[in-house]
Amino acid sequence: MAEHKSEPSPQLFHSQAKDALADKQLRQNFRGAMDYLRDKRKTAFSDLAEEKRIRDLSEAIRQRCLSKLPDLLEQLEANCIQNGMQVHWAQDAEEANIIIAKIAQKHHAKMIIKGKSMVSEEIELNHEMAELGIECLESDMGEYIVQLDGDKPSHIIMPAIHKNKQEVSDTFEHNLDDFTPTLDVDALIQTGRSRLRQKFHDAHVGLSGVNFAVAETGTLCLVENEGNGRMCTTVPNVHIAITGIEKVVEFLTDVPPLLSALTRSATGQAITTYFNMISSPRREGELDGPEEVHLVLLDNGRSQAYRDEEMRKTLQCIRCGACMNHCPVYTRIGGHAYGTVYPGPIGKIISPHLMGLEKTKDLVTASSLCGACGEVCPVRIPIPELLQRLRHESKNPPALGTEAIDGQQAAANTAEKLAMKSFAFAATHPTLYHTGTLAATKLKALIPRRLEPWTQCRTAPKPADKTLHQLLKSRKK
Repeated sequence: MAEHKSEPSPQLFHSQAKDALADKQLRQNFRGAMDYLRDKRKTAFSDLAEEKRIRDLSEAIRQRCLSKLPDLLEQLEANCIQNGMQVHWAQDAEEANIIIAKIAQKHHAKMIIKGKSMVSEEIELNHEMAELGIECLESDMGEYIVQLDGDKPSHIIMPAIHKNKQEVSDTFEHNLDDFTPTLDVDALIQTGRSRLRQKFHDAHVGLSGVNFAVAETGTLCLVENEGNGRMCTTVPNVHIAITGIEKVVEFLTDVPPLLSALTRSATGQAITTYFNMISSPRREGELDGPEEVHLVLLDNGRSQAYRDEEMRKTLQCIRCGACMNHCPVYTRIGGHAYGTVYPGPIGKIISPHLMGLEKTKDLVTASSLCGACGEVCPVRIPIPELLQRLRHESKNPPALGTEAIDGQQAAANTAEKLAMKSFAFAATHPTLYHTGTLAATKLKALIPRRLEPWTQCRTAPKPADKTLHQLLKSRKK
């Protein structure tokens, strides 16, 4: 496989976004993909009254389940254990990787075959296991393509959405023996499938994510279209499922509305090709399934968001990606520019809790606050409002009665504060204010043409020949 490309970073967002905007092919790839996905969602929710009902119900379910999260997690653990699963708790990425490594080493595993899991990306599982001599092979087609290319996913639903079929063909040509270049999409998909088929049989351990974990029954629900999730959770002898603690739901009846909201918002489908429900290891008399099932429940900053009643709404997310598909920023620069596992609008409100505001302070300002993300969110997360809160948190100390976010005040700027205080003082002293505006009209020729970063995308301000007060006085005459 190709060597990993230089790692993007949220601290380099501005330069990465500039490079993405200059990449015409990338812009073209995203324009076509985003237009297609928006049209699919619009068709899937053609009945506005039905869309409202689904969103109302989904929001209510997520808020109810989150309000009971500590109790539901304990109930989930108890029922999973009763069903024969083994449950592990991980405070952070390091602890999660240690847990998974111990399970793999116990079974002398040299390879882990993976279904799609953004949480495994979050903890950098592939890299950490490679350090221990354990290969992690992606089996989701998009993930497989970007892994071959030494790349990272650029979307939480469609990891290789930034590539067109020519680029996929080039990736296969450079990394797979005996591959004949082709632009036939079916042939490209079949190539990937044929290379992966034997790997499911050879792997000792299969790993997957979890879309919904049902506390009532101890059931893990996995939504997919390719069948690779079903393969990696049934063929290997050991199945490890990893998920964030927020994915738990109270009842099995909570799942259908959320599934409908997820699939329609993500890919415009009424339902996906596969919906897997995993409740136990292989039982006596069953012909397939793993001998062991492990569930790893990851915190990694989620408790910080949970403790704040407003920020808790971040955890309502069901990872559909609709906010990205409708965001005017994401659709032009793609996911890699953000430098985070979760890009786009949802990433901008999740990443500060996972990584701290010091690393992500530029991301919370990378929004036009147009509100499109909030309008399409199937569980009605108020993303624009949360972004404004995070912008405030990045520059100011915590409000009375609230807990500081890791890295709070990281974007505080002494010069900016002084400038705003100076303006506030001038604006509340009429003589000083009028003198200043009059001076600006007289000295406007001295204002530079470029005022970075303002003039990167705006015209430099030009004071009028006369102030507003002067114009009003002249009208009275």
